[in-house]
Amino acid sequence: MHSGLILILWLAAVASIQLLSPAALAFVVPLCLLAAAVLARTRFLRLLRRVRVLLLAIAILFAWFTPGEAFVHELPRLGPTREGLALAMLHAGRLVAVVCAVAVLLERLSLHRLVGGLHALARPLRLIGVPPERLALRLLLVLRYVEASPRGHGKAQWREWLLPEGSEEDGSGAAEEVVVLNRERLGRLDAIIALVVFAGLLWWSLR
Repeated sequence: MHSGLILILWLAAVASIQLLSPAALAFVVPLCLLAAAVLARTRFLRLLRRVRVLLLAIAILFAWFTPGEAFVHELPRLGPTREGLALAMLHAGRLVAVVCAVAVLLERLSLHRLVGGLHALARPLRLIGVPPERLALRLLLVLRYVEASPRGHGKAQWREWLLPEGSEEDGSGAAEEVVVLNRERLGRLDAIIALVVFAGLLWWSLR
């Protein structure tokens, strides 16, 4: 399957999560957690730690600042509301499902195929003067840097980010590296499937 089509299907799945009802989301989120635990457990846990503050902010903002019936009647002003807790669980569930999808995508799709798919999807930007090759190449360099640099691993040390690149303290060498940008040809069947997916998602969002 073309990597661009994989990204289109992934984007459609992430977008559909935002359209699910609370009952459907309660069924989908455990499936996403199970898939992430089986296919990309380490990456998922790392991503989940990075969004823990956002999850906490969602819980506080929705649970305590949404008008409604007090969840604890003895503390009507200090406690959360039932409506707020429902909204907090809904939005937190959507975020967790998206984190699961991101973890599985990054774990199962190689870096070169990911960038190659983005390059294929960015080809229409050439009509407005934006070269997709440069966008894909810059993205590839950024992702390679994050994966390979010592700064991308372990606990972040803010002092390391102030050091010039290639310095001894920085730990990164100045050796040149040849970067290869993979190009995959988007077949007619891939294009048809992409159009059907987008049409179905558009119809679902408007009905």
